[in-house]
Amino acid sequence: MKVFNTVSSVGKSVRLNKILGNGDGKAVMLAMDHGIEHGPRDFPAAHLDPRVIIGKVVDSGVDAIMVPRGTARLTWETWANKTALVIKLTGKTTLRPPEGEYTQDPIATVRDAVALGADGVSATVYWGAPYEDKMLAQFTAIAAECEGFGMPLLNLAYPRGPHMQNKEDVEIVRYAARAAADVGADLIKTYYTGSRETFAEVVKACPVPVLMSGGAKAKTPLDFLKVVQNIMEAGAAGVVVGRNVFQHENPGGVIKAVMKVVHEGADPDKASKGI
Repeated sequence: MKVFNTVSSVGKSVRLNKILGNGDGKAVMLAMDHGIEHGPRDFPAAHLDPRVIIGKVVDSGVDAIMVPRGTARLTWETWANKTALVIKLTGKTTLRPPEGEYTQDPIATVRDAVALGADGVSATVYWGAPYEDKMLAQFTAIAAECEGFGMPLLNLAYPRGPHMQNKEDVEIVRYAARAAADVGADLIKTYYTGSRETFAEVVKACPVPVLMSGGAKAKTPLDFLKVVQNIMEAGAAGVVVGRNVFQHENPGGVIKAVMKVVHEGADPDKASKGI
C-alpha cells in the first residue's frame, strides 16, 4: 500500500534539511540564549550587542542560529534568508531563588516561531531534576503543536539535579538522550561525555540526530576543535556552540574552523590555522 506524506511531515522534512547543512545531515548551530540564561556577563563588550555577533557568525556561514524570540525580532536583518533559525521556547534566569534552579518556563510559543519564519524550535528538559514532570509536560505539549505546524523540535537534553554527582556520566547522558527521542524530539543537544568512545554510546542509544552542547569556553580553539572531531567520529550530527564562539575575538574564524571539522572532516590543527 502506498503511503502518502502529510503536509506537516513535508514541512518538517524541508525545515530539518535546512538546519542539517542543506542535505548532508550535519549542523553547526550558534546558541545565543545566554542573555536570559546567564545574563550579559557572558558576553565580552565587543559582542554585547547581539546584532554584532550574530552578523559575524552568519556571514561566516553557520548552518543555524538558536535564539529567544526577542533576539530574533531585534536581529532579523542579520539572519533573514541567510541561515536557519531556531527559536528557544523555554528559559529561566539565574536571578531566581535556589528552589527554582532546576526548572524552565515558557518564553515563546510555536506560533511565535512560525510568525518569525523559523525553521525549528527548541525546549529544555532537565532530565532527572526535581521538576522533570513539569518540564516533561511542557515539552510534550510543544511536541504536539510542532506536529501540526511541521516544525522540527530540538530538545536540550540536560540531565541535572542536586542528586547527580556527574551529569556528564555516559549512562546518564545516553538515558537523557533516549528519553528525549522517546517523547518526540527530532534533534537532541546534550553534554559531551569526555571521550569519543563514550559519546559513541550516546549516539548509538539515540534514534535521532545528536548534537553536542559546546559548553564553557575551552582554553584554546584547537582544544575545542579536537572535542568536535571526537564527537563527529563518534557519529554525532554536529555541535551547538555559544561561548567558544562569541567569547573569542575572532568568532567568524572559529565558526569557519568548526564548519570544516563538522562538514569536511578536517584535521583540527589545519582547521584552526588563521583563527
